[in-house]
Amino acid sequence: MPKTPRDRSADLTLGFPGGLETPQQAGSPPAPDASAPLAARVRPGDLDELVGQEALVGAGTPLRRAIESDQIPSCIFWGPPGCGKSTLAWIIASRSSAIFENFSAVTSGVADMRQVIARAKDRRARGGRTLLFVDEIHRFNKAQQDAFLPHVEDGTITLIGATTENPYFEVNAPLLSRCRLYVFKALTEEQVDQVLGRALQDRDRGLGGRRLSLTPEARVHIVAFANGDARNALNALEVAALDAEALGTDTITLEMAESAIQRRSLRYDKDGDQHYDAVSAFIKSLRGSDPDAAVYWLTRMLEAGEDPRFLVRRLVVHAAEDVGCADPMALVVATAAAHALELVGLPEAQIPMTEAAIYIASAPKSNAVVKAIGKARQAVQETRTEPVPIHLRDTSYRGAQKLGHGKGYLYPHDFPGNHVEQEYLPEGLRGQTYYEPTSNGYEAKISDRLRRWRESKSGGSR
Repeated sequence: MPKTPRDRSADLTLGFPGGLETPQQAGSPPAPDASAPLAARVRPGDLDELVGQEALVGAGTPLRRAIESDQIPSCIFWGPPGCGKSTLAWIIASRSSAIFENFSAVTSGVADMRQVIARAKDRRARGGRTLLFVDEIHRFNKAQQDAFLPHVEDGTITLIGATTENPYFEVNAPLLSRCRLYVFKALTEEQVDQVLGRALQDRDRGLGGRRLSLTPEARVHIVAFANGDARNALNALEVAALDAEALGTDTITLEMAESAIQRRSLRYDKDGDQHYDAVSAFIKSLRGSDPDAAVYWLTRMLEAGEDPRFLVRRLVVHAAEDVGCADPMALVVATAAAHALELVGLPEAQIPMTEAAIYIASAPKSNAVVKAIGKARQAVQETRTEPVPIHLRDTSYRGAQKLGHGKGYLYPHDFPGNHVEQEYLPEGLRGQTYYEPTSNGYEAKISDRLRRWRESKSGGSR
């Protein structure tokens, strides 16, 4: 078995003038042997092989220029699993003249950290540089993270930390402030499919020597359930390939893919009837106040690989459209679910998404907001453009008062109950009612309050 870069760094001081490591030997991570997992064997070796993250390392980007000039700053790579964080760190290591130290926050402790820093100090005293990669840096506690801080500040190490968690919560602020933050995105389905294609065709590192093929159904299934994670896709492909080999076939079928993933393929076409029918059932379950059905359709679509961002957008829309002011908290809950999806991703985000679906389905219903929009739009489209009443016009600029703007305006907070009778609609639309609250939920209170105000205005105008 080849040694890891951390194992080799101590050995490389021997046999060279002055005890210095050679950049080529120290900078290049060892290639995995044939027994390594497929995901490790086909890991890209240079920037041109890397799939995805074009916004970060595409041609002409600042990070790519820094890598190519060997001037990478201390940085934090944040993104979902299997999107290329560790791979990019290895690519940087292969191009850098610095000594690469690979450090895992899961398997390494304080003693290991001290040894790494000691080697880095010794190396720096001899004119060398150290590139320290800390995988899952969020697993370190505050004290452990603080231990890196002075050595990042004085240049003893160039730190690259990788994390799947929001670094604004999981990485100490002083350390984060001294690092560049690079946000990685989950791979698209097209990019995951590209990764699978390369693994199938690569004769030296991948499965090309076996001449395997995937049926279209098997390929779609693996791509969908990878959920933007190239490692998941490659692991599933490798298991399915072993199954095909055991059965003496060179074709990986849907059944083999299902067995590899331990999930059966649901009949669901994200661009066809199944998509629209399932979404329709989900929406109607929310509107129809059936939380059980809403949870079922939400889960079914997520299990089938539906884009969770699409689903959470529907939750936000229907919190306003079907619940509205009958329970204004529905929109707050739905928006929080949308934020949670961006913050933690799947599978954890399914919990707040389901909570939002249950809340919306269980809430009192009102479409009075939507009706108000429709009536107001009709008034805008069918009537001439009415001038803004003089008492409502802007008075903030010089000369406005000379034009009479604001004259006669009554400031509500100067009156009992912070309400005063005055007209806010243009003259030609006075007396029109666009928002008519229902008697459901909180809207019943709104209805009562508006009724009293409107009656007061009507009585005052007689």
